[in-house]
Amino acid sequence: MFDFRLQVFKTVAKRLNFTKAAQELSITQPAVTKHVKEIEQYFQIKLFDRNGTKIKLTPAGEMLLQYSEQIFDIYKNLEIDLNALASKHGGRLKIGASTTVAQYVLPPVIAAFHQKFKDINITLDTGNTEKIEQSLLDGKIDLGIIEGQSKAAGLKYSPFLKDEIVLITNSRSPLSRKPAITVDQLKEIPLLMREPGSGTLEVIHYALKEKGLSSSNLRMEMQLSNTESIKLYLLNSPCASFLSIHSVLKELKTGEMSIIDIQDLTIERYFNFIQAQGQSNNLVELFIKFTSRYNYR
Repeated sequence: MFDFRLQVFKTVAKRLNFTKAAQELSITQPAVTKHVKEIEQYFQIKLFDRNGTKIKLTPAGEMLLQYSEQIFDIYKNLEIDLNALASKHGGRLKIGASTTVAQYVLPPVIAAFHQKFKDINITLDTGNTEKIEQSLLDGKIDLGIIEGQSKAAGLKYSPFLKDEIVLITNSRSPLSRKPAITVDQLKEIPLLMREPGSGTLEVIHYALKEKGLSSSNLRMEMQLSNTESIKLYLLNSPCASFLSIHSVLKELKTGEMSIIDIQDLTIERYFNFIQAQGQSNNLVELFIKFTSRYNYR
């Protein structure tokens, strides 16, 4: 609807790669280069410094990126608010979300969405990442939101919200009094872990493997399939567990739980939207746009 040239610049600025930007926008690389050059010619200033195959933003490029993000946020808000005013959306939207997202992130978002679009009936199905992917492939849901890194054939993945997985223990545990531990010391701590098929477990294993630590080296106390069960267990034991920061905000604020810092290890991930390849759903697109403007703090 609005200036495509600015969208091209924003995509290149985020990716710092003309080829990847072209793939994301479904246009040719020469077309991407042409749009960026036209902006540079208009303002008579360079937006990118090029060093062989690598590029980086100039100070002017950094400034334009900040403004373009603000502009597109305004566009999104304008489109959503005008659509709500026109009341032209109705029907049923079936969402499936992996456990952490469904329990700790989505409920306030869905409540706010329903206040805007009262004629849209939303159902939310919960399961681990594998289940949500399969439900989407089977046509049981319109949109999935997962926490894993898997890439199933026939599905399109796009980022929803950044998350951090932290090592948690109850605040009475001796572990909570340690300023930090090393990755190697992690092998000495009894751990509660999520069940096989969990996206959280997949991300943890991948991050530890990058540091040379196999899951077979860990002291696995128990595997539980529910974050609330893990938290209640932690409150009554000296164990620790890797959990999404979103799932323990309340306990951290009340002082019931503490984060154990691990030297040189930060586990970050994105919750991802998943959609069936080649399928279009106006309600899905509306919900995705709405979530991009929601304040998650």
